[in-house]
Amino acid sequence: MDEQYISTLPFPACTVDTDGIVRGANPLIKNVFVYEDIVGYNFFTLTGIKREQLMDANHEEMIIERNDKMFKLWINEGAKEDEDIVVFFDEATARESFRTKLESDRAVIAYINIDNYDELIASAPEDFRRMIPAQIDSLVRKWGASFESPVISIEEDRYVMYTSQGKLQKMIDENFSVLDEVRKIESQIDFPASISIGVGLSSVSLLESTELAEAALELALGRGGDQAVVKTDEQTKYYGGTLQSFEKNNRSKPRVIAHAIKALVNDSDKVFIMGHRWPDMDSFGSAVGASAICTYLGKDSYIVLDKHNDALDVVYDHVADTEDYNIIKSERALRMITDRSLLIIVDTNRPMLVESPELVEAAKTRVIIDHHRLTADSYQNSAVAYIESYASSASELIAELMQHFSQKRFINKLEAEAMLAGIMVDSNSFSVRTGVRTFEAASWLKRGGADTTEVKRFFQVKREDFSIKANAIAGAEFDETGIAYAVAEGTADNMQIINAQVADELLTVKGTKASFSFGRNERGQTVISARSLGDINVQLIMEKLGGGGHFTSAAAQTDDPLAEVLARVRKLVKEYIEHEEEERRQKMTRTQEIELIR
Repeated sequence: MDEQYISTLPFPACTVDTDGIVRGANPLIKNVFVYEDIVGYNFFTLTGIKREQLMDANHEEMIIERNDKMFKLWINEGAKEDEDIVVFFDEATARESFRTKLESDRAVIAYINIDNYDELIASAPEDFRRMIPAQIDSLVRKWGASFESPVISIEEDRYVMYTSQGKLQKMIDENFSVLDEVRKIESQIDFPASISIGVGLSSVSLLESTELAEAALELALGRGGDQAVVKTDEQTKYYGGTLQSFEKNNRSKPRVIAHAIKALVNDSDKVFIMGHRWPDMDSFGSAVGASAICTYLGKDSYIVLDKHNDALDVVYDHVADTEDYNIIKSERALRMITDRSLLIIVDTNRPMLVESPELVEAAKTRVIIDHHRLTADSYQNSAVAYIESYASSASELIAELMQHFSQKRFINKLEAEAMLAGIMVDSNSFSVRTGVRTFEAASWLKRGGADTTEVKRFFQVKREDFSIKANAIAGAEFDETGIAYAVAEGTADNMQIINAQVADELLTVKGTKASFSFGRNERGQTVISARSLGDINVQLIMEKLGGGGHFTSAAAQTDDPLAEVLARVRKLVKEYIEHEEEERRQKMTRTQEIELIR
């Protein structure tokens, strides 16, 4: 197209050569840019859009904002890579403003739940039992009113709020400040009051938004509460989550879960039990415990395990040598499974971590028993999902369930020891994530014949692994913010276990708030273990690397190079600390403002 043709067009246009340089433009281009003479300028410099991107302008919408106006870009039909192209600017200010308003006004559903309501009321002094719910109610309603969003009570511990996408963005910008306000309530008990918020936003329908909100609230509660989860059609985001999970006093739930599992086992033709890939003591111990339950109920069970680390050798050999347990490969399990089979998944709730995702797909009925916080990709629609993030381990949950199948202790010495080993590994010998129910489960296993001396033998390591661990600890780096970083040299099949032990040891150094240990396994992956004393939520940091875990104990593994992962973790930790400091400054400012008003 020649320049004369471009000059006759009733809208702004310009020609761009193969190098992305503007070679000509019509007079109306002044409506786009603050100056007319753009000839000789690079189009990318002017708009932020490269020439190669322009080739797709007629298929993928490109909008730029210039001169206080919005313009949609498109190019001449039949444009070729090796020729000049003509770029047309179609003003879309009114349309984009209307679309923005429509999006801002899109309906949003939010469910708000008072965490641990029964425990909160039962534990509070009598004078506070009515006061605490009333204070929470007042804060939640005032918070909703500040965004012109009605809050309706639907149960004694649950609300629903109707708002818009525009108002939701303001809530997000304030990081759901109501979470902090509720946490400040004086409860006179050993854990603070908190709420969870599940927000749903869908472009499909209001019903879809409601379903997303319900799923978001379930996710928030499964992650320990005291947080907001926002689910849209495309993604899930988390806000808050500064409190650790608190042990629940509700003893009826395990009994109900045990009754449901008993019915499912009895209705099945056989039971398959599966943990996560490269199982640790807890994954294997809880699988052995689940197998013991099936044996007691008179049902054939199969533990599905393809490969295991050297650290599991001792307990694995003990179990395998008895020939009382059916340990099979996933390939065989896939041949054996039927529509009436039951699959019990232990110590994980994520598809990407299970021993055999194919077996999960083949199973018509599944049960999940886990202690890790839920994530966006956690399994949905299981027949029974017993997921308690306050628990130390899956073995603790299995031990607790066992007590509701029979008043008679039906496990043998080896099963008790395998499960006790699982509890000890995940609680770092009862030093982290340990509640009253953890000790009760351990006591029950001890009375079942568990020998702590035998359990200690399960944890013996090879000399070369001990050297890797010792060298990593000796070479650890401690920064001025109280963070410790250690790198294990070489590779090891059970590097994740070595990392965990290193990270635990580093926390014993005075002044250390959190520790991160890095290494490479024999598959070439970078593995990370993270620990903290409660000042830093290491779970949030590990989730950004595709991992997860708990507030004070988390891990991840990735195919990225170790040096790159180490640099990324340092950056994430720095951002986390800066964010927390900014939050504290804002809280202090708000407190000072309130005092001035008073």
